[in-house]
Formats: sequence, C-alpha cells, structure tokens
Amino acid sequence: MPSQTAVVGSAVGLHARPAALIAQAAGQYDEEITLATDGNEPVDAASALMIMTLGAEKGATVTVTTESPEALAEIVGLVEQDLDAS
Repeated sequence: MPSQTAVVGSAVGLHARPAALIAQAAGQYDEEITLATDGNEPVDAASALMIMTLGAEKGATVTVTTESPEALAEIVGLVEQDLDAS
C-alpha cells in the first residue's frame, strides 16, 4: 500500500483541532487511511481520538498510508500544515 512520510506542522502537534480536521478529511474517502509514528501501530486517520493517541508533536514524522493517491496527498498536506493557525 502506498505511503508517504510527513512532518507535523501544527504548533500543538496532532492535538484536538488538527486531529479533527484530518479525521474529517479522511472520513470523506472510502479507502482505509492510516497514520503511524515510528515504533507505534498505525491508527485510523478517520478517528480524531485515535490520531491524538499518536502523541505526535510539532516536527514529528508521521507515515500516512492509503491506496488512494488523492487521499494520500490531501492527508499529507494537512499533517504538514499548521492547522491551529487557520
């Protein structure tokens, strides 16, 4: 399954607001989308709660995996943005 790494851009990491925005975007796709940090099991990207369990702080590397190239590009883009600033 295709995957790509992304560096967390949000100042607070993948906390409530960024996680909710990423989960909302991931929920629009039929394909499974997962996020993972090094050494941890992948979590469902459509669940804000599961994203927050990653504990990914600003600057952490997250691996996004999905069969959908469009979903991959969108979720990687969101992870890399400072979603608290918008």
